[in-house]
Amino acid sequence: MLSLSWRLLRGAGRHGMLGTVLTAAAVTVSTALLLFTIAGNVAFLARADREAWRHPVEASGGAVAIQAVAQDFVEDEIITVVTIAPLDGAERSGVHPPGLTRMPRPGEVWLSPALAELARRLPDERLAGRFPGTVAGTIGDEALVHPDELVAVVGRAPDDPAVTRKPLYASSTVIGPTRVADFTGRHGEMLLGYRILTVIASVLMVVPLLVFGGAAARLTVARRDQRLAALRLVGATPGQVVLMTVAEAMIVAAGAAVLGLVLYVASMPLVARIELAGGPWFVSDLWPGLLPVAGVLLAVPLLVGVSAVVGLRRVVISPLGVAKRETPPGMRVIRLVALFAALAVVPLASRSTSVTVVAVVLALAFLALNLTGPWVVSVIGRITARVARGPAALLAGRRLVDDPRSAWRTIAGVALTGFIAGFTGLLTPSGGMLGSPSSTDLIVLAPAEQVRAVADEARARLARAGVEAEVRVREPRADGRARADVPQRARVIVELPKTADTAQVDTARTALAGLVPGHVATSPMDEQRAAFVLFADLRTGTLIVLGASFLVAIVSAGITASSSVLDRRQTYALLRLAGTPLEVLDRARRIETLVPLAVMGGGSLLAGMFCALPFVFATLSAGGAAILLVTIAVGFGGVIAADALSRPLLRAVTRNPAPRPD
Repeated sequence: MLSLSWRLLRGAGRHGMLGTVLTAAAVTVSTALLLFTIAGNVAFLARADREAWRHPVEASGGAVAIQAVAQDFVEDEIITVVTIAPLDGAERSGVHPPGLTRMPRPGEVWLSPALAELARRLPDERLAGRFPGTVAGTIGDEALVHPDELVAVVGRAPDDPAVTRKPLYASSTVIGPTRVADFTGRHGEMLLGYRILTVIASVLMVVPLLVFGGAAARLTVARRDQRLAALRLVGATPGQVVLMTVAEAMIVAAGAAVLGLVLYVASMPLVARIELAGGPWFVSDLWPGLLPVAGVLLAVPLLVGVSAVVGLRRVVISPLGVAKRETPPGMRVIRLVALFAALAVVPLASRSTSVTVVAVVLALAFLALNLTGPWVVSVIGRITARVARGPAALLAGRRLVDDPRSAWRTIAGVALTGFIAGFTGLLTPSGGMLGSPSSTDLIVLAPAEQVRAVADEARARLARAGVEAEVRVREPRADGRARADVPQRARVIVELPKTADTAQVDTARTALAGLVPGHVATSPMDEQRAAFVLFADLRTGTLIVLGASFLVAIVSAGITASSSVLDRRQTYALLRLAGTPLEVLDRARRIETLVPLAVMGGGSLLAGMFCALPFVFATLSAGGAAILLVTIAVGFGGVIAADALSRPLLRAVTRNPAPRPD
């Protein structure tokens, strides 16, 4: 049977081979995007592992060093400054921070490659003056989140105020002096949040890919079913039919999956240029690993094989009905009930703090939408046929009723992308939500009892650096809420002219460096910079998910439109032989596609917005509205373009209207 399957696959003729090529193209694209989705999760985990050493864990036994972490800024970019004071015996222990060849000594500075290059390019008064001491080496990639990250490791003595004074405040990016036994650390909260968002984005991408991959196995389904029904009628057993179907589908899918892997590997350098969480990627981060790759190369052919077998029920049970092209029984309304049930669970899932629960519920809503699609298409077909006022609409309506699954496969990609756009459109934040914080007012925190002296020193330093600024003091409020274990703090506010450029601000930052040990001068914009980066990354992530989904949708529409023409080439030929103009057939195809697309695309968009409502606390932003409008335009435009590309194939299969046996 395997030999017969291979012979039938090779001898399928020109049109049959075209159908096989279409299936292989669909599986190739699905495999490449599936690997991309898996790599996104692996890449963020790799970043979290490399960043962990900057989140020190208090030593329970013998400590080798004191570590503190702070953030500085230059040219509106974040600099991570790690201060390390080695303790007695640190050199002999052999313990040192990742990316360094040894423990930093007092007075030494280690810079990341990007920060070292920036320090060489900028004048000393803008950057290098903040790190007095000897540049002892370059930080290796194993200690950096991304290739362009700005990181400095500064060596201090154990009695230096920078590692002995308790910080005036602490956060996920400002960590006070911590005695550490090693530099393994723990994962930071920011990258953990990115991993959660990546899981949700993966669900939004993987479910359409699985649907598309499964649909790829059912391309040219009518041609295959006719051939298998003929084999059943001449004596082939149901087991032999199933074996032939699985063999043919998996042979094609296995080869296409390997091509998908090659396509993804070739695109990795381009994907690495996408900036998220502050910068681009190391290409090595985007390699999913041998085990995930092997799993995908095994799972994709299995999925295609199972999907191909699912549609064999009629061939196995009623081969004569398939051969006679009888209309299959209609689908049941239980499909619509399943969709409403899945949507009803979404508000309940939003109360859960588990990202797994949210991801599973979104996946169920996706799958329920895909399950409901063919039923809605059959209803649209009955209505279209009933209200038809011309032959094109009548042909389209009857076709939708006869084979709603095939019509749904043509528009499923765009419809599911509409769900993604509706979901992400409401969740896309607007930068205007954060206001317009000042970037020319610098703030230095100081102990309340020393704030006047700190302000005087700030004026003197700024004068020596030639920076014009007004320095004033903001005393702490006497509200009686101060805690005994938290030092009372005040603010020294340095107001530069509103016209000050980035160079003047950087010069002022350098002049104020070390004014209060363990603290740097920051602006209101700096305090919101992480939020601005996160909002920008959410928009970038939304565009990536929508871009990948649109790629799947448009490729799916083009492949299934061409496959549909091949499936119905004998029907088209007979209609042409009966005198039907080619323009009528072409118009019927457009109605058959655009009417269900308008209904299901709009319904999917609303379903996605409904699923997003429990997670939003603001109105639709301008960016979200733009996403929705672009989705509608690109979705319809892509399907129309895919239909236009299959038009020459329609002319080709009807050029000789005389019916030919398959």
